[in-house]
Formats: sequence, C-alpha cells, structure tokens
Amino acid sequence: MEWNLLEILGTIVGLLYLWLEYRASIYLWIAGIVMPAIYIVVYYRAGLYADFGINIYYLVAAIYGWCFWAWGGTRREAPPIARMPVRHVPLLLVVFVAALLGIAFALIRYTNSNVPWIDSFTTALSIVGLWMLARKYLEQWLVWIVVDVACCGLYVYKELYFTSVLYGLYAVIAIFGYLRWKQIMNEQWSANIISPKP
Repeated sequence: MEWNLLEILGTIVGLLYLWLEYRASIYLWIAGIVMPAIYIVVYYRAGLYADFGINIYYLVAAIYGWCFWAWGGTRREAPPIARMPVRHVPLLLVVFVAALLGIAFALIRYTNSNVPWIDSFTTALSIVGLWMLARKYLEQWLVWIVVDVACCGLYVYKELYFTSVLYGLYAVIAIFGYLRWKQIMNEQWSANIISPKP
C-alpha cells in the first residue's frame, strides 16, 4: 500500500514536471528534484536498479539545469531554446553506448534484474536526454519520446501501472512539447533574442 502511494505521488509530481517542461518554466527543476527522491524508493523496491541509480543522476542534473537556466545565458539572461549543435552528436553517442554497456554489465553481473538490457537502454538514453534538457536543446523532446515509449512497456511488465500511465502520457505530451518548444524558439528568433547563425 505504501509503495502504491509513493508511486501515485511520483506520478502526480511527474505530471507537474511535464507541464512545467512543456511551458519551458525554470520551476520544472524543483519538481525535478522531488520526483527522483520518490522514484529512488519505488524503483529500488521494484528491482529496477538502473532506474534507481539514474535518479541519483537526476538529482544532480536538476541542480545543474536550474543553475544553467537561471544564469547560463548571455548578459545574465536565461538561455533561449536552441537546436543542438551537430558537433555534440558523436560525443553523446559515445556516452550513450558506454552507459548502455556499462549499466547492462553491472545489472547482469551484480544484480538479480530480469530486464537488464531495456532497463539499461532507457537509463542510458535518459542520461543523454536530461543533459540536452538542461542545455535547453529542442531535440531533447525526441529523445524523451523514445524513452517514454520504452518505459511505458517496461513498467507494464513490472506491474508499475501508475508509472506506466505516466510514461504513456509523457510520450503523447512530448510530441506537443516538441511543437511548443519549436514555436517558442521561432518566436525568440523573430524577436532577435537569438542571434542568427553566420
């Protein structure tokens, strides 16, 4: 019963987080601190050790995201939404593959996880996606769509039904989030908040 209450609370905070992310509100990072604290317990009890571990990363990344969104732009202004520079793609691919293989090895070797590869896949991709969100890159939404669809199926398998519903909603709303952020980015361009690339 206590487990289900935590899962429901995590779902509510997760929906608040998603709504704030959709609006590109800096306050999403407050929910981004509370939600991992809840899911650290939920995932540990469910035997999803990679998801348990990544929530520690989420806590640290939420602090980084808050700082970058608050003070990471030019002229002490919040940075605008932007497209991710292509130069970041190779490094992010290396980080993803290294995280995937490292996490899968650890789960197979040291835990009783019965879903090591899918757990590792969603965790490794989440590491990349959260960094992209912290840097305010539009394409982070595309990463989250893949993560959310995979997690939805995983959590149904693990009988975390409330969490599965949350990630199903994430997947749908992520599509609208991408379109919304693209609109905001274009408005920033037209308002000359973002300098055109040479």
